[in-house]
Amino acid sequence: MFCPQCGQQQATEAIRFCSRCGFLLDGVIQLLNNRGMIPVYRNPDEPAPVSPRRRGVKQGGILLLSGAVIVPILGMFASYMPGFSFLEILTALAAIICFIGGPLRMLYAALFEEGAPSPIPVYGPPSPMHARPQFAPPGQNPGLPPAPARVPSSWRSRPTTAELANPPSITENTTRLLDKEDRTDS
Repeated sequence: MFCPQCGQQQATEAIRFCSRCGFLLDGVIQLLNNRGMIPVYRNPDEPAPVSPRRRGVKQGGILLLSGAVIVPILGMFASYMPGFSFLEILTALAAIICFIGGPLRMLYAALFEEGAPSPIPVYGPPSPMHARPQFAPPGQNPGLPPAPARVPSSWRSRPTTAELANPPSITENTTRLLDKEDRTDS
């Protein structure tokens, strides 16, 4: 890996600071590990976001289990009060909603709702880089190329424009040509 500030090649990839300029390389290491994406950290105290799929399956499960409690209770009240057909209808509706609606809600959530987002790492100290074995063949270096130490010899330095004469105007050359034509005609 190369230092992005001075171009110095680092001896190991587990180094935290540049050996030449002292630049902190932890952020560069994490950028390289995440393929150029800046990692987003969350505080470990804040709860992890729940996906809509998981929330829907949970709602369906709660509805199904609550039906296992509500329907028998309503059925017992309906059996002790035989004159009330309202309780019998309410028991039937509760059974339909809980025992059919619960699994349907879970099925809908599992098939059509969005899944869990990609995991966000918990904020903490950066993980150390795994050092390559000493005698392993050199792999492809994902770091930046080193900055050139000196200017290549094929490059010519820029001239200082203050020393050069101002370029002639575009019309000046045309005027000279017209002047030559006038002299040749006479």
